[in-house]
Amino acid sequence: MNFLENENLSLIAQSARDFAKQYIQPNIMEWDEAQTFPVEIFKELGKMGFMGIVVPEEYGGSGLSYDEYVSIVDEISQVDPSIGLSVAAHNSLCTNHILEFGNEEQKQRWLPKLATAEWIGAWGLTEHNTGSDAGGMSTTAVKDGDEWIINGAKNFITHAISGDVAVVMTRTGEKGAKNNATAFVIEKGTPGFSSGKKENKLGMRASETAELIFDNVRVSDANRLGNVGDGFKQALKVLDGGRISIAALSLGIAKGAYKAALKYAQERHQFGTAIANFQAINFKLAEMITEIEASELLIRKASYLKNHKKPMTTEGAMAKYYASEACVKISNEAVQIFGGYGYTKDFPVEKFYRDSKLCTIGEGTTEIQKLVIGRNILKD
Repeated sequence: MNFLENENLSLIAQSARDFAKQYIQPNIMEWDEAQTFPVEIFKELGKMGFMGIVVPEEYGGSGLSYDEYVSIVDEISQVDPSIGLSVAAHNSLCTNHILEFGNEEQKQRWLPKLATAEWIGAWGLTEHNTGSDAGGMSTTAVKDGDEWIINGAKNFITHAISGDVAVVMTRTGEKGAKNNATAFVIEKGTPGFSSGKKENKLGMRASETAELIFDNVRVSDANRLGNVGDGFKQALKVLDGGRISIAALSLGIAKGAYKAALKYAQERHQFGTAIANFQAINFKLAEMITEIEASELLIRKASYLKNHKKPMTTEGAMAKYYASEACVKISNEAVQIFGGYGYTKDFPVEKFYRDSKLCTIGEGTTEIQKLVIGRNILKD
């Protein structure tokens, strides 16, 4: 692993930083208050190449590595985590699932539209009664000639309303049986395919979250990704990369909260000196930056392994677990440093605080990450 940032990575990070400052920062609270999903911003991000970051150029993507991907999500999330979340979900879930498991015809059919953000992507695994128990899914796909009939619903789905296409996990076997899930790509406008109510969330409010509903949805067998029964195995591999995404999102939140707290602590004076000089505040800042550095090291290691196609399930879980818990703690401490002002919407830390909590829940809770890590260390 090379810890020296190369010129290309620096330039890409700077372009993401500049974009976020110019196009995202002026609208943060307006989007948050109204729960606006700014589709036009994602079209612009598509022009930048940020909606198909790891997609090869032959499919309209940028052909970059997970190093650049982490930096882009990090930089955007330092400004508005909800936009960072949607960039991450589009790239690592829907788009990456097709990239990893689609055949050549499927890649040519969907990836160019996703990589340029002509289409926004969604990914459906979670259901109302299953959560982490994906083997007990109620959404079913039944073969009927050359087609499949899909019935059921998914909840907490990013881009469920505005998405143009979704990769959806369905149950094609008995509940609890092995190899009982199969993935399908379903396009918006397919009869019977609709979205439900938009969730009114604590944070990440500019990232759209809603239900996906399937009422006798017919899709061609050509929309099936991989073999029948391989859906859950595919989903686990997709979530390995997704953990890097949420870790990068967490890193951006932590950095954004820390930078705001550091600036405020240097400007705020009490008893004739900046509060940053008080040991209580200084120690908080020292702990915050140390946890940020530790988070980034874990993330960069997982990214290195991912880039080199090495096993990284444990490392991805560690990065996601540590970085997500750290960002909640750091955001909390940032509010504390701001004092009463941190509790108002005039300063950015209250939003970082609200947004941070999702990182310990989405794409596998902290408890699931510990389960993954714990099981794997016993295999070694």
